[in-house]
Amino acid sequence: MTKVTFHKTKSGEYKGFICSGHAGFADYGKDIVCASISVLVINTINSLEEIVKEKITVQMDEESGKIVCSFDRPLRETSKVLVDSLILGLSQIEKQYGKRYCKLEFEEV
Repeated sequence: MTKVTFHKTKSGEYKGFICSGHAGFADYGKDIVCASISVLVINTINSLEEIVKEKITVQMDEESGKIVCSFDRPLRETSKVLVDSLILGLSQIEKQYGKRYCKLEFEEV
């Protein structure tokens, strides 16, 4: 299962997220759930860095499937929309394929 945990402050400000694990929907190289999650997460990170020039810290471990993304300062409105879009996409995957393969969580930090 891939778990994506979003960190937010009490006031609702995004602080980052952690994506960990492999979905396990199908064999390696054929896992459309894992591939979909990866595309959404990596595209959001790339968009935050390249398009809106956010200061973020990213750590990746391909073998374990773990990506840690921390926001170094409060996000601008455009960036919040990108993260909201990521959450929407992931929640649709979770809804369609089930929490057995993709699980979203939100933690207050």
